[in-house]
Amino acid sequence: MIDPITFSIIRHRLFRVVDEAVITLKNVSGSAITNEGHDLMVSLYRADGSLLMGGVGFLHHLTSAAEACKSIIRRFRGDIHEGDVFLLNDPYTAALHTSDVYLVAPIHFKKELVAWSACFVHVYDIGATNPGGFCPDAENIYTEGFSSPGLRLVEKGEVNRAIMDTFLNMVRSPDMVALDLNSMIACNNVARKRMRSLIEKYGIETVDETCKTLITQSGEKLRARLRELPDGQWQSRQYLSVKDEIARVELTMTKRNDTLVFDFTGSSEQSRHAINCTKWASLGGLFAPLFPLLCYDITWNEGVIKPITMIAPPGTIVNCNRPAPVSVATVGAIQSVNNAACITIGKMLSASEKYASEATAVWHANHFAVFLFGQNQHHKQAIGILTETFAGAGGARTWADGIEVGGEIPNPISRMANIETIEYTFPIRYLFRRRLKDSGGPGRYRGGVGMELSFVPHDAPDGGMHYVVSGKGAKFPMSDGLAGGYPGSPNAYIWIKNNESKTADGHSHPIRLDAMSGEKQAVDWGVFPLMGNDALYVRWNGGGGYGDPLLRPDEEVCRDVEHGLVSPEFAENVYGVAIDDKTGRLDKKLTDKKRTDLLARRKRKNGGGHAAVTNP
Repeated sequence: MIDPITFSIIRHRLFRVVDEAVITLKNVSGSAITNEGHDLMVSLYRADGSLLMGGVGFLHHLTSAAEACKSIIRRFRGDIHEGDVFLLNDPYTAALHTSDVYLVAPIHFKKELVAWSACFVHVYDIGATNPGGFCPDAENIYTEGFSSPGLRLVEKGEVNRAIMDTFLNMVRSPDMVALDLNSMIACNNVARKRMRSLIEKYGIETVDETCKTLITQSGEKLRARLRELPDGQWQSRQYLSVKDEIARVELTMTKRNDTLVFDFTGSSEQSRHAINCTKWASLGGLFAPLFPLLCYDITWNEGVIKPITMIAPPGTIVNCNRPAPVSVATVGAIQSVNNAACITIGKMLSASEKYASEATAVWHANHFAVFLFGQNQHHKQAIGILTETFAGAGGARTWADGIEVGGEIPNPISRMANIETIEYTFPIRYLFRRRLKDSGGPGRYRGGVGMELSFVPHDAPDGGMHYVVSGKGAKFPMSDGLAGGYPGSPNAYIWIKNNESKTADGHSHPIRLDAMSGEKQAVDWGVFPLMGNDALYVRWNGGGGYGDPLLRPDEEVCRDVEHGLVSPEFAENVYGVAIDDKTGRLDKKLTDKKRTDLLARRKRKNGGGHAAVTNP
């Protein structure tokens, strides 16, 4: 039995191993999506590939990387050496989509395999039909870029140049992709070195016993928490819209004693579009919100995974059959799995007096994956995603509003790059980037607002660039609210053709969509040009609200209007709060009437049923 002080020291050292590896990954990488957007993950695994220490970044990958380790163990059994590094990015083996490349490395001590380290980044390019790897028009996985179920990239400490050169020969901007791969190799080298140092100091038996105890402890803590929560079933549904197709992700979550079952039966059949995801991606998708919502004070490892069961029928959008296209999975079905799991967990927590304060409406339910590509002002090929997609918006809690532009639950360290970084990388100029009024889901507690932005080509050698947009949520709001709270607004993508550099009133640099001249075309799926005076406008969803909007105190609605988060029209029509046009102050008499009228309207819509406002 290990003593508690030594256990605590080794546990913290394991955290530090992961932290140092993350720092290495970010410092070596030259991609803004990695070192500024934090589209990454680093974790430690046991010798059998089971999760030992989940790291930061996109949490979908903690369980998928575990399967990647196990797949490599099966594929290379008896042929795994000290200093090896393996590459895997096949979605039907373990990865989320081909652009998310896993490098997994065995850690040996005195020639015995004792652990694994694993990391991923969204590589700069993967050789797919479209630059950056997102292929909205892909009909199957064969056009979505290089894909491997596992190969040995580094053998006994030496890079296999033939494999590396072959990989780089298949991608655009091989220098940047090489930097991505080298950053992950360096990351795994640091993890290996730090783990060996830990074992040398405390001994393999002591470290191994700590790891076993840590996993057992996490499992016991989660099961104890589940036993404190009420038994029951909770459901949620997400809609995804692509061109003329509407797909559904259906979830029924059942909690019994100390177990949870996530059942996606009823979800749509797999799509002909690239929004599908594999079963490993769905498993990671449901754990991404579960880790922070139910295990915020528990180490994320195999012990947390064991009480959870997933049912995902084969041939559906959440467990597609090869060769269905999946390149848009991370912002498609996977994110809808995130959202559905978040809302069912939130409903369960809301039903518990002890844990109600931990419940949250959905955060940033709809990533907008806009990839720019073309020749930049430095006469180099430039490919990259708008990192604003990681900026997010916080869902409302049972006790507070959501956080404005507050990130997202599945990635606790996500953030967007500075405008200067994007303008240096691409030949574009931002017209504006700001918080989006009326985007937060209304409720007693309001969802955090999202943002809006617009930019034009600037100093582009080819007269502009092209962009890939994979917006599958422009028709339906996806940031669900809780306990009567409304959802956040849906995304929108507007291509302004032949936009003039001046507004109708003669001012340069238009700062509002309605002030831009030129033909406005909604776009949400495919590849489009951005040339000459064209502009691209993007807005993204706010978080879901919590509780009935008519319960929100008048003064809080007035404060939102004053701070530019809610418009006077929205305040009146949704919250029933009237603000005098001349004074800008609350009109109490009219507000009382408005709220009475809204209640009466509800009653009529419900066929004369109960429409009283009660505390959620």
